[in-house]
Amino acid sequence: MAIASRKSEELALDYSAVLTAADRLLLVAKAAVGVKVQAAGGLDAAQHAGHGFAWLATTVEAMRQLFAWSNRLEADNRCGEIERLILAIGVAEYAAQIVGGIPMNQSEVIRLAALGVSVGEARRFEDAAAAMIAAGSSDATKARLAGLIAANPTALTFGDSGLDETHAAMHAEMHRFSQAEVIPQAHQWHLANAYIPLDIIARLADLGVFGVSMPEDWGGLGLGKEAMCVVSEELSRGYIGVGSLGTRSEIAGELIIAHGTPEQKAKYLPGIAAGSILPTAVFTEPNTGSDLASLKTRAVRQGDKYLITGQKTWITHPVRADLMTVLARTNPDEKGYRGLSMFLAEKPRGTDALPFPAKGMTGGEIEVLGYRGMKEYEIAFDNFEVPTSQLLGGVEGQGFKQLMATFEAARIQTAARAVGVAQNALDLALSYARDRVQFGQPIFAFPRVANKIVMMAVETMIARQLTYFAAREKDAGRRCDLEAGMAKLLAARVAWAAADNALQIHGGNGFALEYPISRVLCDARILNIFEGAAEIQAQVIARRLLEGAN
Repeated sequence: MAIASRKSEELALDYSAVLTAADRLLLVAKAAVGVKVQAAGGLDAAQHAGHGFAWLATTVEAMRQLFAWSNRLEADNRCGEIERLILAIGVAEYAAQIVGGIPMNQSEVIRLAALGVSVGEARRFEDAAAAMIAAGSSDATKARLAGLIAANPTALTFGDSGLDETHAAMHAEMHRFSQAEVIPQAHQWHLANAYIPLDIIARLADLGVFGVSMPEDWGGLGLGKEAMCVVSEELSRGYIGVGSLGTRSEIAGELIIAHGTPEQKAKYLPGIAAGSILPTAVFTEPNTGSDLASLKTRAVRQGDKYLITGQKTWITHPVRADLMTVLARTNPDEKGYRGLSMFLAEKPRGTDALPFPAKGMTGGEIEVLGYRGMKEYEIAFDNFEVPTSQLLGGVEGQGFKQLMATFEAARIQTAARAVGVAQNALDLALSYARDRVQFGQPIFAFPRVANKIVMMAVETMIARQLTYFAAREKDAGRRCDLEAGMAKLLAARVAWAAADNALQIHGGNGFALEYPISRVLCDARILNIFEGAAEIQAQVIARRLLEGAN
C-alpha cells in the first residue's frame, strides 16, 4: 500500500515504534560512549565517539520533532498528502542514516559500532525501522512528492510549516518584502561586496525586525523567539546578509535586558528595537576562536573611564554600528573566564574611506567568500576610552556569564538563518530544474535531479521544525542550550547540503558568478562555523547529554 494513502492512525503506530526503538538505542549508546569517554580520560580525548553521539541524539530529536509536527497538523486537519510524504521520507532517511552511518560532514560518518553499540542492539533498531525505511525510501514515494512540489513550485514552503495564524501572517509579510525588496538586488550586492542599503535597513526597522522578540515595554513587538525565527528565516531566504542584520540587535538586546542597569536599559533598548541604534558584537580575537577564556584584550580602569587595548577580529557590521558590545579582561590576574567583563562602548558611524573615526580605534576589512552586505573587520583598540557607566550591569568579572546567556537565542536564530538559506537553495534548484531542458525534457524529469530536490524539501522541513521547537522551549522559559545546539548543528549541515546539491543541479552554470546559486553556496558555508563551529556545537551537546553518564 502506498505511503500517501495509508491511514494516519496506522502511520502513527509505525512512527511511534521507530521512535521508541531510537530512544532505546540512544540510551544504549549513551552508556557505551560514557565508558569510552571515561576510559580515554575525558571527552576531549574521545571526541569521535562523543561528537558522534551528539549527532545520533540530534538525528533522533529531529525525527521526534518531525513526527510531533505531523501530529499537530493532523489534530488541526492540516496534514495533507505532501506533509505525510515529507514525514515518511524524513523518518525513513534519518532512520537509515542511524543504521548505516550519520554524516557529520562529507568525509566523517559516525557508525553505531564507533559508539560502542553492539551488533545485536544495532540490528534490533534496524529490524524495528526496516519497514518504515523501505516504504519512505521507495522510488514511488519520492516521485509522488516530486510531483506535488512541481505542481506548486512557488509555494511559500513545501508542506505546511505548522505556524499559528500570527506567525503565518508574519511569515507571509516577510516573504512579500523579501521578494520585492531583497531578491532582485541581493546578487548584485554580493558581487559588488556592497553594504545593504540604509533604506533597506530603514524599511526593516519600520517592519519591527530589530525588536521582534524585545519586550513591548522597551519598544519591541514582544513576540518571542519563534517569531524571531520566522523573520530571520524568510529574510535569509532572500539574502543571508539581510536575515542577519537583526542578529547583533538580538545579542545586544539580550545582554542589556538580562544584565543591564536600569539606566542602560532606558538608554539603549528603545533605540535598538527601533533600528536607530545599530549594535555590533566585539568578542572574538585572533588565535582564540571559540576559546573565550584565552581573551587578551584588556580594559584598565582610570578614574571614571576604562582604557581598552587589544585586537579583535571577525567583527560584523562594525563600521556602520553605533554601539559595540565589547568583551575584555578587567582583571589580568584572572586568566580564565572570571576576569572578563562586558562593555557597552559607543562609537561614531564610519565609511569605507574612514571606517573608524574614533580615537584609539583602527581596523581593516577582511575580504570574505560570502556572508556579505555588512562587511567583516579586524579592529585594534589602543587605549580606547569607555566611561565606567558603560560597564554592563555595573559589575566587573561578569562578562562571560553574561555572554553565555545569549548563546541559546543566537544559535536558534542561526539555525533559522540556515533554514532560510536551505530554502533559497531549494527555490533556485527547482526553478532551474524546471526551466533547463536537456535531451528533450526539463531536467526535473530525471530522477537523480528530482530526488535531490525532494530531499532538500524534506530536510529543510526537518531543520525548520527542530528550530521552531528550540524557539518554543526558549519562549516557555526553559533551558534550551541543548535544543538550540541541535537545531544549529543540523540546520547548518542541511543548508550546506542543499546549496551544494542545488549548484550540482545547475551544472557548469552553477560555477558561474552570474548565477545566484554561486552566492548561496558561499553563504551556506559560514553556517557551520560562526556562532559555534560544528565541532564545538557537538562538543557542547555531548557534554550536556553525557552529564552523569560516567
